[in-house]
Amino acid sequence: MGLHYLNHLFDPKSIAVFGASDRQNSLGQILFRNLLAGGFSGKLYPINPNHVIVQNHQAYKSIAEIDEQIDLAVITAPALAVEEIIRQCGEAGVRSAIVLSAGFGENVAGEPGRILQQNLMACAKEYGVRILGPNCLGLMLPAKGLNATFSHEIASPGHMALVSQSGALCTAAIDWAQSEGLGFSAVISLGDTFDIGFGSVLDYLALDPNTRSILLYIEGIRDSRRFLSGLRVAARIKPVVVVKAGRFQQGLRAAILHTGAVVGSDVVFHAALRRAGVVRAYTIKQMLNAAEILSRRRYELKGHNLAIITNGGGPGVMASDRAAELDVPLGELDASDIEQLTPLLSPHWSKANPLDLQGDATVEHYRVALDHCLKADKFSGVLVMLTPQAMTDSTAVAQLVIEASQKSKKPVIVCWLGGKQLAGAHQLFRDHNLPHFDTPESCIQAYALLTSYQRNQQLLLQVPNPLTQHRKPDLDGARLVVNAALGNGRNWLNNVECRAVLRAFHLPLAPAIAASTPSDAVVAAETLGFPLALKINAQDIQHKSDVGGVRLNISNADSVRQNFNEMINTVRSHCPDADIQGVTLEPMYRRAHGRELMISIQRDPVFGPAIRFGAGGTMVDVIQDQFVSLPPLNKFIARQMINRTRVYKLLQEAQGMPAVNFEALEDALLRVSELACEMPEIHTVEINPLMADDEGALVIDARIQVQHPVENAKPYDHMAVHPYPGYLETQTVLSDGTALLIRPVRPEDANIEQDFIGRLSPQTIYFRFMQSLHELTPQMLTRFTQIDYDQEMALAAIVSHEDEEIEIGVARYLTNPDGETCEFAIVIADDWHHKGIATLLMTELINVARQRGLKQMEGEILTENRGMLSLMRKLGFSVRIKQDDFNLRMAVLQLN
Repeated sequence: MGLHYLNHLFDPKSIAVFGASDRQNSLGQILFRNLLAGGFSGKLYPINPNHVIVQNHQAYKSIAEIDEQIDLAVITAPALAVEEIIRQCGEAGVRSAIVLSAGFGENVAGEPGRILQQNLMACAKEYGVRILGPNCLGLMLPAKGLNATFSHEIASPGHMALVSQSGALCTAAIDWAQSEGLGFSAVISLGDTFDIGFGSVLDYLALDPNTRSILLYIEGIRDSRRFLSGLRVAARIKPVVVVKAGRFQQGLRAAILHTGAVVGSDVVFHAALRRAGVVRAYTIKQMLNAAEILSRRRYELKGHNLAIITNGGGPGVMASDRAAELDVPLGELDASDIEQLTPLLSPHWSKANPLDLQGDATVEHYRVALDHCLKADKFSGVLVMLTPQAMTDSTAVAQLVIEASQKSKKPVIVCWLGGKQLAGAHQLFRDHNLPHFDTPESCIQAYALLTSYQRNQQLLLQVPNPLTQHRKPDLDGARLVVNAALGNGRNWLNNVECRAVLRAFHLPLAPAIAASTPSDAVVAAETLGFPLALKINAQDIQHKSDVGGVRLNISNADSVRQNFNEMINTVRSHCPDADIQGVTLEPMYRRAHGRELMISIQRDPVFGPAIRFGAGGTMVDVIQDQFVSLPPLNKFIARQMINRTRVYKLLQEAQGMPAVNFEALEDALLRVSELACEMPEIHTVEINPLMADDEGALVIDARIQVQHPVENAKPYDHMAVHPYPGYLETQTVLSDGTALLIRPVRPEDANIEQDFIGRLSPQTIYFRFMQSLHELTPQMLTRFTQIDYDQEMALAAIVSHEDEEIEIGVARYLTNPDGETCEFAIVIADDWHHKGIATLLMTELINVARQRGLKQMEGEILTENRGMLSLMRKLGFSVRIKQDDFNLRMAVLQLN
């Protein structure tokens, strides 16, 4: 709510370089030279205990000799000296440091390196120094002329920010971007990310006015919740493009050795990126291309169908092939389109999409085709291609395309295939900021990234409750079952226990009866009716079919007794040490149109529980048809999961089979999501098969693995995406009888939030924001309504009028980087003052902060805001004058 805690890192006015040297080609010499050559306008202080002269600058022996406040320390000294340097920086009031030195962490230096790391971070925390690195390339801020790296060249100024765990990739990306005429607002090499990681940097870049798009190169993540929090904040405001290395096993091993970070499943990582609203690229060139097209403007895609216009058949075919590979649909021309276009185009044009205008295409032909495609609802975007032809004026067509794209909300992508002959057109595209690429394949890739971005942005806006609005699960009953198994030293539930847990969450199951003897089995069979399935009931056997533990289509009592004994003997021969408790009997699934599906929960080491959906049955591992999402799910996300699998086509009406009951299928996914959210004890759930048909869905078989939950964990700590905290909603009545709802702010509150700010008086706005403000900018509005419920909380006071919600107050806090304190702010609509609303909101906010384990709440209040100061004292806050600004008071409340 004030200056960002990384402001000293990204906007330093003075820099001290520890290890600055006059030794040729040493790290300290190169770094200090780069800072001088970059044109940094702030003050530079070389520090070297030998008191040498560095680049005509007399070095200081220590930071204690410098009279002025230092904003940023850059450290090139050996690893053994870094801890003491950080101590000296902390005592001198330095708040940020870049540590380029290597030699920390057990992956680099074994046990000594690990101890160095622990001591360094303990010292940094004690003195409040934030560290970028160690083992990093450093930081570039081209517009500020700051090159605090050992790279020989500084990037060109621009509006892309690059954040990378690899310094080598930073230098490669800078070089490639310069050849393409692209620049950067910042280049940040994170190194080992012991302290400042992706989450912190993303949190800063989200609100950096010089950054329009953000590029990430990732090998591994240390703090998934902090990473996703920063990623979601940034992606709500500006495009974020990610390259994730280590997609395959060989690359995973290299990534772990390089960064020491935890690396999980690439499929789950991809699901996390989708949920965060970002785009994934797979090469440096793709990453830069994606950032280029996404940062130009916010396109309004109302579908995904692409139109291709070309004057060469070959490029059109190449583009079509790539579109098929990337699932980019090409809209089809109908008879009406052809009838309109044919009189105005060459007689031999293709009369299909791609619209091949032939080699004699003129500017007018291009104008007609482009105008038609931009107006047609069936096309969501247009790719315009041109090859050098004698009859086609490439520059004039380029000018036409530029003008048409500026008037349209649809994306227009261009590909002028050629070099020297088309140089004028290429320059026009650059001058007018129009996305242009060298090959048809690159164009299709860019459009695919654009559609992916749109889909993921829709996912980002989904903030589901952990529980659906249907029947609440029996959490106490499910936990009793799980805790009993854990208390007995077991991590796998038996058949009966699995069914009990799933039933507690209202998943559809056929009736079943457990039997420990052949006679009990016969009684159970007569109770259930024939035909039946017998399944072994043993808590330490998970894959029953693999050991002969399943018998199907049992049709009479004699067969029940015989199969019971045979199955017990067969399973004992395979698993002599198994604790066999008997069998379970279930009616056979007899519906005619059932499809075998699978739903599972798997615990990823980085992102926690992930839900998988896809084709089921015994060949599930061979078919490998599954779509992964992170919980919590809602109907929108569940339906997307179903639609994105290959088996989706088989679930629709086809070949005389009716479509499955998709609502029942969605409900099953939502119930599994509830299980993943509400029970951190769950490690693995596999429902296979789940039979689905037109009547509904039915769990046929399942297995569940459990684990002891983390002690003293906060609700939903085991999840990477914090669900909407609906349990914080409270209803109350004001003294005048007005019904008041206090609830967490949601993304869809943007309109009522803007309306709320618009109704505030100038004085109230000044008291809240400490500046004049007529309305919230789009960035502020996004930041205020699309919040991360883990790191912050915003509670709105809502009244209803004619079935419309009206916001009349809001209180919020934001957790500070120390993870123990938070900063609050509150504002109440002028015509609702003196009704006790501020007290209600602050009381609820304080309770939430306490529940989250925060230790202190603090906030700055203008001295003239006497009403707020009085409220704070009433609520138990201590109020004191802010040392560096007598116009402000600091209100502080100890929460524990």
